[in-house]
Amino acid sequence: MKQFFAFIKKEFSHVFRDRKTLLMLFGVPVVQIVLFGFALTNEIKNSNIVIVDNAKDMASQQIINKLASTPYFHIKKELLSSSQIDAAFKAGDVKLAIVFPANFYTDLLHANKAQIQVIADASDPNTGNTLTNYVTYIVADYQANLNATIKAPEQITLDTRMLYNPDLKGAPNFVPGVIAMVMLLVCVMMTSISIVREKELGTMEVLLVSPFKPLYVILAKAVPYLVLSLVNLTVILLLSVFALDLPIKGSILLLYGVSTMYIITSLSLGLLVSTGASSQQGAMTLSLVGMMLPTLMLSGYIYPIENMPMILQVLSNAVPAKWFYIIVKAVMLKGLGFSYIWKETLILFGMTIFFLTLSLRNFKIRLE
Repeated sequence: MKQFFAFIKKEFSHVFRDRKTLLMLFGVPVVQIVLFGFALTNEIKNSNIVIVDNAKDMASQQIINKLASTPYFHIKKELLSSSQIDAAFKAGDVKLAIVFPANFYTDLLHANKAQIQVIADASDPNTGNTLTNYVTYIVADYQANLNATIKAPEQITLDTRMLYNPDLKGAPNFVPGVIAMVMLLVCVMMTSISIVREKELGTMEVLLVSPFKPLYVILAKAVPYLVLSLVNLTVILLLSVFALDLPIKGSILLLYGVSTMYIITSLSLGLLVSTGASSQQGAMTLSLVGMMLPTLMLSGYIYPIENMPMILQVLSNAVPAKWFYIIVKAVMLKGLGFSYIWKETLILFGMTIFFLTLSLRNFKIRLE
């Protein structure tokens, strides 16, 4: 038993001396609890909406006030006419538009019937459907209170339209998210072990004594995965068009261009992991665990970012998949051009430069 307990003591010593093992044992569960506890929610809150109030009467103002008082909606702007709605949706940060017709309250009193138009961005069908249900509930509550006050059977009906995905199919939301997640994880995991593999196989010495500069070594590691990732992208797009019946509404060349930028960003991040890791297993674990959860939780693919606490909303800006997800939805589903996605593209370009610079600085030209 002395030998047995001595062996247990030795294993404890190994664990406590290895910081990476301690991080895996204690750091990852804490991160998972925080992310799953705050990010995983089916509620949709603080969604930006726009209002077109052609009536400007008591009833329309009361309904607008009820919408604004709920935690589900944030009235970003009141538009002057319905012709401005399309531009508001194309800007990318508006989820819903509500249009009140002229003489709304007059029609409600004298004709006992009035209509409100609700226009939702259904590129994410679950969000669009949920938001329209929220509006339906709020309007029904207002109608019940109004009928109890004036003792008349007034009826408010909603004319609902779903933009970009009128059939509420899951593919328009699923495909962009899959592209963002698969491209990031594959690129990061594959390149994260590239430089470490050279160290473990003993071939890094050959690279270091060759006339190659560190930049060339790093780029040579990335190019094959860039080509393979573009092939992956092509396969996914072909499947989405022919198998899932999801046409690409925007420019295919633009989609390939921004996708190439995103792939390079992911490869740069993988190279950064590779230059800092000491083993292939460590690099694979770090890239998988370190990228999988942020990509799933903080990219907006599964859970709306606006529902999360402010600190997680800020952290989501460091996730490349968030910006690429916005780009793919804008180009594939809405048919928008570069003028609508240049900010997100510029952010991905800045991330690429940042990751490549750190990779070069971490690349050691002498073996330890």
